Amino acid sequence: MKRQSRALLLMLVALGLTWASCGKKENGQLLGAKDRPTWKGINPFGMVYIPSGEFHAGPSDEDMSRSYVNRPKSVSIQGFFMDDTEITNNEYRQFIEWVRDSLAHVKLDHYIEGDDGKQIVDWEQEIDWEDETLADLFYQGKDKFDGRTEYNAEKFVVEYEYYDWQKAAHYNGNWQRPVDTKDQSKRYSRQEFIVKKKVIVYPDTLSWIRDFAYSYNEPMTRNYFWHPAFDDYPVIGVNWHMARAFCWWRTKLWNTYRGSKDVNTEDFRLPTEFEWEYAARGGHDLAPYPWGGYYTRNSKGCLLANFKPGRGNYPEDGGMYTVKADAYFPNDYGLYNMAGNVAEWTITAYTDNTGGLHDLEPDYRYDAKDDDPPAKKRKVIRGGSWKDIAYFLQTGTRTFEFQDTTKSYIGFRCALTFLGRSINDF
Repeated sequence: MKRQSRALLLMLVALGLTWASCGKKENGQLLGAKDRPTWKGINPFGMVYIPSGEFHAGPSDEDMSRSYVNRPKSVSIQGFFMDDTEITNNEYRQFIEWVRDSLAHVKLDHYIEGDDGKQIVDWEQEIDWEDETLADLFYQGKDKFDGRTEYNAEKFVVEYEYYDWQKAAHYNGNWQRPVDTKDQSKRYSRQEFIVKKKVIVYPDTLSWIRDFAYSYNEPMTRNYFWHPAFDDYPVIGVNWHMARAFCWWRTKLWNTYRGSKDVNTEDFRLPTEFEWEYAARGGHDLAPYPWGGYYTRNSKGCLLANFKPGRGNYPEDGGMYTVKADAYFPNDYGLYNMAGNVAEWTITAYTDNTGGLHDLEPDYRYDAKDDDPPAKKRKVIRGGSWKDIAYFLQTGTRTFEFQDTTKSYIGFRCALTFLGRSINDF
């Protein structure tokens, strides 16, 4: 008993000394936690800043037939960055080469020990592409065509992951519940909210042929992603999961460059459909097109976007198929081809009526599983494409595609939430 009393007394003395020393360097003042990292913000290359604001989402003109699909609504959007062009073939190729090299390093057992003692890939080691260990990354035997050395696209698999914040908030959101409560039925381990998805990330070049029956598009299949002539053209043949995997990799690339001691930024991601529409309008509220006008031609009769302006007259606008990602004039936010060229994936799940969404950063998500019915796999696409008529180019027009589908007319661009309030926000 005496030993326990003595131990308790020593503990109280130590605690008293701790409290006595606490606050000396702050002079007893409330100054906030010390040694916090500095944050000056970032200016991502190839992105433009879209300031916070309010706009009227939905059709910019009377459109009774679509009123149940995109009901007009006034919403507010937080400032964010957006790529000034669609992601190009060459930008996406950087991702593909990273996947290729990472697979090769792993197969060749190129590892070093990191600062935390864990094994990490040694990117500095040279890859011997003649090594037989890497043979399965290329087509072999009877799968080879005309003796060429070509990548086996099915081997380019990435496992990306994301955190299901909605699920976490609804199951583990009540942090005020006592931790010793007997009712733990609604408490989950953190791994329940970490979602991992494996996906082949090589572009589906065969979509050029599959999308158009009885149409000679084989040259586009053979050359569009391979040939340097198309380096600055928007990447196509990527489904919704592939686009998200690219965003995951881009975040990883950025944070690795900044280093472990530097504070990370928000994740690169696909924009919500309302962010996309707000950015596409370029500050011109209620304008039908990104350039602010009511027509697809300027005063000289020149077409202002890459789309299908007439019956069968695809090249009238200057592009038979896609055009360079920075073709035509940008809108007043500095964004190119927010109408036409390629339609673009958003993060938003498609529902026929968006009228019930909140007016503060509206967003609707559904994490569709592989065995879900097709109707639950619909994701919103925006902007129209080179093969669409002018109606789909309007800023208020919304449609969908299935998340596991690749098309020769759908691409994407990334968004990044701005942290803090910019002086540009009013």
